[in-house]
Order: sequence, then C-alpha cells, then structure tokens
Amino acid sequence: MVINFVKYQGTGNDFVLIDHRQPFFNKEDAELIAQLCNRRFGIGADGLILLEEHPEADFEMVYFNADGNPSSMCGNGGRCTVHYAHSLGMIGAQTRFMAVDGIHKATIEDGWVALQMGDVDTITDKDGAYFLDTGSPHHIQLCKAVQQVNVQQDGADIRYNTYGTAGANVNFVEPVSADHFKVRTYERGVEAETYSCGTGVTAVALAMFHAGKTSANTVKISTPGGELQISFTEQEGRYSDVILAGPATPVYQGQWTSN
Repeated sequence: MVINFVKYQGTGNDFVLIDHRQPFFNKEDAELIAQLCNRRFGIGADGLILLEEHPEADFEMVYFNADGNPSSMCGNGGRCTVHYAHSLGMIGAQTRFMAVDGIHKATIEDGWVALQMGDVDTITDKDGAYFLDTGSPHHIQLCKAVQQVNVQQDGADIRYNTYGTAGANVNFVEPVSADHFKVRTYERGVEAETYSCGTGVTAVALAMFHAGKTSANTVKISTPGGELQISFTEQEGRYSDVILAGPATPVYQGQWTSN
C-alpha cells in the first residue's frame, strides 16, 4: 500500500496529514499509525490526521495520537488541517469543519490560522494548580522557572498518579508579564513533552485569567516551538469566543510504502 501524505507543523507540534476524501486507510490499524508517527522507523510526528468529507461541514478532521489511538481535540492539528484543506482548494479564507468535539470555525490568511475552540464553563482549583477541558483535559501547574522543570518526569507523574488511566495533559507555566506566559507541555498519547500544544496553551490562558494572573482577554503564549495567541470573552466564569491563533506550516510531502 502506498500512502501519500503531507507533513505539517504548528509551532513545532507536528503531524502527518492524509487526504482521505476517498477512503482507503484502515483506522483500526493502531500499529500502522504508531509506525507512521515513529521518529526512528517512520515519518515522525506527534499525531496523524485524516482529512475527510463531511455532509454538514466543509470537511472532517479525524485525529490519532502518536501511539496509534484515537484522540480528543487537537488545536494545532486543527489549525494545520485548515491550512491543508485550503491548499487543496477545499475552502477559502473561512471554514467550518467537524472534529471529535463538534463543529469548529476557522479563518486563514497568509499561513496564519485562527481557530475557534469550544466554550469553557468549568475551571477546577487543585491545590495551587488548575484543571479544565478545552477539547482535551489539561492540568495547569504554575512554576517560577519553566526551563528548569523536568517535564518528562514531573509530567508523567501528574498525568498518571493524579488523573489515573485516562490521564490528562500537563502544562507547566511561567508568567512573563501581565499578558505573556511561557509554557511547556507533557502530552498524553505522545507520553512525552511536545514543542507546543494548542488545547494546552488555550487552557493556560483561561486558567491564568481565572487565577487572576492576567486581566487581559488576549494572551501571548511562548512554547518551545514558537508563539501562539489566545483571545476570549469571559462572563460570570464562562469563557466563549475562544480563539487559538498562530502559524501552520507544511514541511514536506511524500509517499509511504508499507513493507
């Protein structure tokens, strides 16, 4: 089997994207998906995305983690899929697409993709940390020097020991200024630190507003892979019009031939 693919990255969060409008890929083959995402023996990516037709939207994004299993919403993956759909001529400057957590709207201009995320109405305080779901579950942990955190060790410890088998993504946050934060993220399903996490930085922005660490409705987040911008409207603890914005970049295209 020959698989045509495009490799994308959004602030270092990288994905294998496959045009699946004419279905051929076995979604149940977790071993193949994990192999494609393997950085030593495959293409290498944080996840794999199938771009599919959808009867009620411009397209559907079907996302799998690097371990080969279906996943919850991926913000940077969504932004990269919008760019890919635009490159295929499927959409113009605006789009409406289906993801695992429902319909999302997005805009694209000169490689900059702004993606509307779901509303959030619950942020839970957890002994100086915070938990919320922005399409994926996220733990937010404040720290003084994020660069000194052992993300692999501490992230795995919180992911498994605090949240059990289902787990949660773990974000370590260092305030830089009133509207700027540095973030490093341990992602479940990848089971390692990624260069960026879209749902994660979205969760950080909302949690920092909730915690009184910022009063800004537009927040800049610096990740190891680059900068993202999150804007939102808050009213009585409910967050709406949540927009995750940043670059989405095609890296290369190729063919995978299975052995």
